[in-house]
Amino acid sequence: MSNPLLTEWVGLFGLPPFGAIKDEDFGPAFAAALAEARGNVAAIAAKGEAPAFANTIEALELSEAALSRVAGVFFNLVSADSTAARETLQSELAPKLSEFASEVTNNKALFGRVEALWQGRGGLRLEPEQARVLELYRRMYVRAGALLEGEQAARLTEVKSRLAVLGTKFSQNLLADEREWSLALAEGDLAGLPEFVVAAARAAGEEKATGPAVTLSRSLIVPFLQFSARRALRQKAYEAWVARGANGGATDNRAIAAEILHLREERAKLLGYRSFADYRLEPEMAKTPDAVRGLLMRVWEPAKRKALADAAVLEAMLHADGIAGPLEPWDWRYYSEKRRHAEHDLDEALLKPYLGLEAMLGAMFDCANRLFGLEFRELEVPLYHPDARAWEVTRAGGHVAVFIGDYFARGSKRSGAWCSDIRAQKRLGGEQHPVVMNVCNFVKGDPALLSYDDARTLFHEFGHALHQMLSNVTYGMISGTNVALDFVELPSQLYEHWMELPEVLEKHARHVDTGEPMPADMLERLLAAGTYDQGFAMVEYVSSALVDLAFHEGAAPADPMQKQAEVLEGLGMPRAIRMRHATPHFAHVFSGDHYSSGYYSYMWSEVMDADAFAAFEEAGDPFDPAVAARLERFVLSAGGSEEADVLYTKFRGRMPGVEPLLKGRGLLEEA
Repeated sequence: MSNPLLTEWVGLFGLPPFGAIKDEDFGPAFAAALAEARGNVAAIAAKGEAPAFANTIEALELSEAALSRVAGVFFNLVSADSTAARETLQSELAPKLSEFASEVTNNKALFGRVEALWQGRGGLRLEPEQARVLELYRRMYVRAGALLEGEQAARLTEVKSRLAVLGTKFSQNLLADEREWSLALAEGDLAGLPEFVVAAARAAGEEKATGPAVTLSRSLIVPFLQFSARRALRQKAYEAWVARGANGGATDNRAIAAEILHLREERAKLLGYRSFADYRLEPEMAKTPDAVRGLLMRVWEPAKRKALADAAVLEAMLHADGIAGPLEPWDWRYYSEKRRHAEHDLDEALLKPYLGLEAMLGAMFDCANRLFGLEFRELEVPLYHPDARAWEVTRAGGHVAVFIGDYFARGSKRSGAWCSDIRAQKRLGGEQHPVVMNVCNFVKGDPALLSYDDARTLFHEFGHALHQMLSNVTYGMISGTNVALDFVELPSQLYEHWMELPEVLEKHARHVDTGEPMPADMLERLLAAGTYDQGFAMVEYVSSALVDLAFHEGAAPADPMQKQAEVLEGLGMPRAIRMRHATPHFAHVFSGDHYSSGYYSYMWSEVMDADAFAAFEEAGDPFDPAVAARLERFVLSAGGSEEADVLYTKFRGRMPGVEPLLKGRGLLEEA
């Protein structure tokens, strides 16, 4: 039998034949694809003819086609629907793939060809996109250590291989902790909980083969913390949630985090940088740790003042309930929800039926149609899990992409929400249309109901998907979301604004049972509460970003937990708020290098997204076609074809300041 991962995919739109792929196919497929890629790279390096853009850069772009295809399936599955076999293979692959990447970047003959093209670029007559790709290849080689020799080069390869192993182990430990823990609830513990929380707890219990239960899925534990009057149960659930990765034993991530930080520092110094943060931030918009800290502290002080003022109100509510002592982290969401209900007359149990998943998908697709002319047709095709769904994306009758949505929490899926691609857009080697995935962890129901934050997450991840689906470049290296880290969140955070438009909610926020639109007074209260509890949200986020920065801008700490505590003490962290991601479960930072020193990027992008949406407001129409066309041309379709600040300036005419962000968060008056 031929391996379905290595044969041509001839089904609809060239989708992977998920129904035919077995776990045992991945190992041989990776072995064959790696061997093919090694052969292609060796042939490019050994070419006798003089370096040219086509025989070197374009050849490199095409050299790993089979490997990219196999990896595009495997790594999406290991995140969204993991099995023991997939996790074992993931651990085995981490050092092998790292070794191959180092072989490519350490190949002196290959780098010599790239360097020759770079030095002679003035006479090459390259198109702008080609010039950019050449620049990025040269940067990639240098930052990967191509200029190092001997022992330093060998040590860097060892460091990168070990980091790949540790990042994989960190992720698997976190998944194991999330998968294994649950809190069984007696029937009496369900009293007072909204029906959607009760239904979610019962569904979680069915998966665990217990009675009703709370798990560490964010979409279940957060509403439990919001609505459960059982303070002791809230405490138990909350402490389990924040203890992920720090429970001792085989899944404890604290020693792994310490080793990762030391290896990152060594990597940066081998490459000639003062710190890992200096190395990591060099290609980003922020450029330096000082610029990152400046932005974060500009937001921290007004956010902390607002949070402390809110904490005093919530603590008074706690005392009014006859509970002595200070407000604790497991109390915040409970009393904040009661306060929101009192001040804005918003009851999430009454709100959620108007935010059904199907209705919000309709809103999401409708906005994409009004802005960019995209149309969505659901497909009946075999996918990797029964919960996953697929849509063909078209424009003016022409195929644009396939979009896959996988929205419900399950034990085989890592926590959080993300966007990824199985196949990226490019034109080199033949037109390749993208296959893009959004993965979330919403509570499954019949029908599935979303919280307001869930609905924002839905739109957020689809903003990333638009960035990939509307990509219009020749080279995969600059396709879609292959942009500066502090630019990549702009399309996702910007798209959230359309979910909050009154006209969108009036049209799509309809009761799942009656079909009636959300009552006007409820809609008004919902939008009026848009900046509610922003002190809390910003404090938990910014503190995480500042700890991330502190980990990487100086000597690696011997004890990351002690360093975390020192940073939070120096900030005057409010007692009743914890970091959004404590070190042992800070997957953004420790599951790989992508967000290391870069968790700030959501804030950096938010500065731009507030300003970018203001362009539509200034035009007098949130769906203004001219502004939407500029957004697509200079942001969504451009990928990494130019530096991020250049692209943004082309769209907006200038770079933004921080004031629109503070205003949008309701913090400007506190600044």
